[in-house]
Amino acid sequence: MDNILIIAPIVGVVALLFAFAKAKFVVSQDAGNDRMKEIASYIEDGAMAFLKREYKALTVFVIVLAIILAVGINIQTAVCFIFGAIFSVLAGYAGMKVATKANVRTANAAMKSGLGKALDVAFSGGVVMGMCVVGLGIIGISLAYKITGNVEIVTGFSLGASSIALFARVGGGIYTKAADVGADLVGKVEAGIPEDDPRNPAVIADNVGDNVGDVAGMGADLFESYVGALLSVITLGAVAYQDTGVTYGLAIAVVGIVASMVAVFFVRGDKNPQKSLNNGEYIAAGVTIIVSAILSSKMFGGYKPFVPVITGIVAGLIISKFTEYYTSADHKPVQTIANESETGHATNIISGLSVGMMSTIAPIIIIAIAIIVAFVGSGGSEDSIYGLYGIALAAVGMLSTTGMTIAVDAYGPIADNAGGIAEMCDLPEEVREITDSLDAVGNTTAAIGKGFAIGSAALTALALFVSYIEATGLTGINISKPEVIAGAFVGGMLPFAFSALTMSAVGRAASAMIDEVRRQFREIPGIMEGKAKPEYGKCVDISTTAALREMIIPGLIAVVVPVVVGLLFGAEALGGLQAGALITGVLMAIFMSNAGGAWDNAKKYIEDGNHGGKGSEAHKAAVTGDTVGDPFKDTSGPSLNILIKLITVVSLVFAPLFVQYGGILF
Repeated sequence: MDNILIIAPIVGVVALLFAFAKAKFVVSQDAGNDRMKEIASYIEDGAMAFLKREYKALTVFVIVLAIILAVGINIQTAVCFIFGAIFSVLAGYAGMKVATKANVRTANAAMKSGLGKALDVAFSGGVVMGMCVVGLGIIGISLAYKITGNVEIVTGFSLGASSIALFARVGGGIYTKAADVGADLVGKVEAGIPEDDPRNPAVIADNVGDNVGDVAGMGADLFESYVGALLSVITLGAVAYQDTGVTYGLAIAVVGIVASMVAVFFVRGDKNPQKSLNNGEYIAAGVTIIVSAILSSKMFGGYKPFVPVITGIVAGLIISKFTEYYTSADHKPVQTIANESETGHATNIISGLSVGMMSTIAPIIIIAIAIIVAFVGSGGSEDSIYGLYGIALAAVGMLSTTGMTIAVDAYGPIADNAGGIAEMCDLPEEVREITDSLDAVGNTTAAIGKGFAIGSAALTALALFVSYIEATGLTGINISKPEVIAGAFVGGMLPFAFSALTMSAVGRAASAMIDEVRRQFREIPGIMEGKAKPEYGKCVDISTTAALREMIIPGLIAVVVPVVVGLLFGAEALGGLQAGALITGVLMAIFMSNAGGAWDNAKKYIEDGNHGGKGSEAHKAAVTGDTVGDPFKDTSGPSLNILIKLITVVSLVFAPLFVQYGGILF
């Protein structure tokens, strides 16, 4: 095992060096004319200013929770927690910094060199985010385990990653959707101007939001999933197979990182960006599958541990395909929503809700099958600990190619920003056509990324839940006990309460944004004629202030509620809460993410000339559906993935406390 604990951080460093090389490539590209540089600077300055204010606010939270951990658990766990938070911040900061450099360079590459070069620049920007996430993740978790040799202490690192991830996702989601909704409703519907029109005061805030929500927030999301999966495989691997179990789990992660770096070179700019990006995903997954099978045979003398690995990888790919089916304009669900838009706003909303609900069926069945196959295939029928280890391996398998998955996902908002810059700088029409084609692919890749995030969240949370049962010494969760069923009901309620808080936060922030955009249109003469410059900074400040204010209460729910329930009702009741939150949280996450994605692409489908095209009544209804779907897919939905994992991580970290002092009322 000592070898893998040396190899893993070395590979992590190689991933960071790979990210640095890609960052250097991006920065070396031409940023275009002065107007392009000016607009790009507004976006970069707004994004980095938000991150700095967000991290400053989170510093207080990290310090307070670290003190609680030091007093309530031990100081080593508190130190691991701090490093987990710092590594999560570093991954998000580095990834977004390069993304804000890549957007304008993608637009210029589209203008000067065409589609292939533009894809290369945008994807390279995404690779930086992907490699920073996996590099810092495996360095942190492997070094923490090597130094402490105690899984209970290493849980602190995962808690730090999860805490920052939730606030980053919620804060970034509120920011981006407040700006997006305000820009769409006043700009598109009321003023009748195009998306990303420089006359719209909210346009810079909208483009900033793509970075803080879809790059930094998404990266933090998968960073904590990645770390949580590695933690669970170390925890359960040590029990099932001792050092060999830990070594195999970390080896899969190492192989996935190397495979992702290799796959990057197979993403080439051609006439079909979607096919090129898909090839990268498939190559990374294929290499990981082959090497994982060889390692299983050599280390265990058979393929039982390999079964859950391939199960996780395949399940992630299948879930992504179903996500694409329900959210892509090429398929019936989205086209149905577009068709229903012809009869008004209400039928658009009804159709979108229906599509979102229907989209939960296939992923849930796939996750259920994956759990059973991973459990039984890894030997769970002979001894349950092997099966539980198998579930953890399935989570690691699904997340093994996270570096490539994030690279493909982060490429999307970079391409979106490039299109916005092209529009604001009045670049030639063919430039916007290239960026729009890249953005359209980006919408699909974002949906695929969300599919992976949801599937991995379910498996990771389940693996951490199992680790919690091990840590508390429970033999099972007895659902007939009143405190357990009460805990399950409370847990089932939490995703709904959390979603309500984040949705209403977007609504309040969007209302303030709408009022400000209307005020500027009304009070600043010459905006609509392009003779006066909008006050972009005021809209950026509205989104920033609202996001930082509104993210606090939803973020605290995931930390405070498990601790209160564990102390008052005991470890078993808290197990019930985790089960309830896991079930409703996964369902809500799938429903909200896919409904939002479907509404978005139904609008784009109409804008492509279908059902009357832009400006038609169907288009106005579709814009309404898109604005409802925005907080669904970019705020509440993806944040639920983190909520269910953070609840399990908090429960796992504080497990010793619940064993000793829990159950005050029972």
